[in-house]
Amino acid sequence: MLATGLAQKSLRTPRQNTPIAPRPLVRCTSTTSPPTTWVDRFPSSIRPYIYLTRVDKPIGTLLLFYPCAWSITMASYAHEAPLTTSLTYLGLFGLGALVMRGAGCTINDMWDKHLDKAVERTRTRPLARGDITRRQALGFLAGQLTVGLGILLQLNTYSILLGASSLSLVTIYPLMKRVTYWPQAVLGLAFNWGALLGWSAVAGTVDWHICVPLYAGGVCWTLVYDTIYAHQDKIDDVKVGIRSTALLFGGYTRPILSALSASTMSLITYAGVLNAQGAPFYFGVCLGAAQLVRILWRTDFDSRASCWRGFVGCGWSGFWVWVGAFVDHASMAAGMVW
Repeated sequence: MLATGLAQKSLRTPRQNTPIAPRPLVRCTSTTSPPTTWVDRFPSSIRPYIYLTRVDKPIGTLLLFYPCAWSITMASYAHEAPLTTSLTYLGLFGLGALVMRGAGCTINDMWDKHLDKAVERTRTRPLARGDITRRQALGFLAGQLTVGLGILLQLNTYSILLGASSLSLVTIYPLMKRVTYWPQAVLGLAFNWGALLGWSAVAGTVDWHICVPLYAGGVCWTLVYDTIYAHQDKIDDVKVGIRSTALLFGGYTRPILSALSASTMSLITYAGVLNAQGAPFYFGVCLGAAQLVRILWRTDFDSRASCWRGFVGCGWSGFWVWVGAFVDHASMAAGMVW
């Protein structure tokens, strides 16, 4: 009877779905999206200029700085200069690398505004996206070059003239990708000018028989890391007519970069022999060589992410060369003989 009554009651009063009260809307108090990099914390009016310098990607500054650091430290070793001399010039050239790398990026983006729009990785750059105009970028470039000149004027007259003479290479580099498959070689000539300038800053002139192989080793090094970098954009580059060693080397990239890596470390070693460097220097060169072997072994040239990691990783090879040279100089200053 109880079961029958419950069944009848269920038939008489069908189950009703109880409506669920909607959750209250939470109003967002912020009118901007969370920052994706530390640069996004700056006011929107200056943010495009910071991005224009690529200061959020310091690897470019480091790659420009390391040849300067090699040369400064080796010249200090050769002339038995105190560590304070080496450290002073390292700080000055570090600041110069930061400023002039930013100026180079501004020049590059002014030339490449329309090309950058057609390449997936670069279409969000400030000029390509229209965040700033070419006129604004030109004014910003004038400020960058003024600061760079102020740093250059801290050096001796020989070095001032030598440093100023590199500006033509910086200016024409962005055009080279339109006319030759070797723009990376031109970049190498510009980016490793510090291998000459660092020595003259310390010594008053360039010791060419040491600095030429050091400079040539740096150019080979640039061909390695910038070819890896160029592999990120090779598909888009073909579409828009940009040329690079990545396209030139193609499927032979790994063996060619292996040969260039061997040339890099051989030439730097030769410069060390000419400069009568001690054991720490050559240990640093060995660590740098091992890093390049690791990069070339692991990099997938058809993966943009892998190429970026390989490009950044190449910076460590230059770092280890400098560490070896610095330990050698510091040891000499402390009276240690290896």
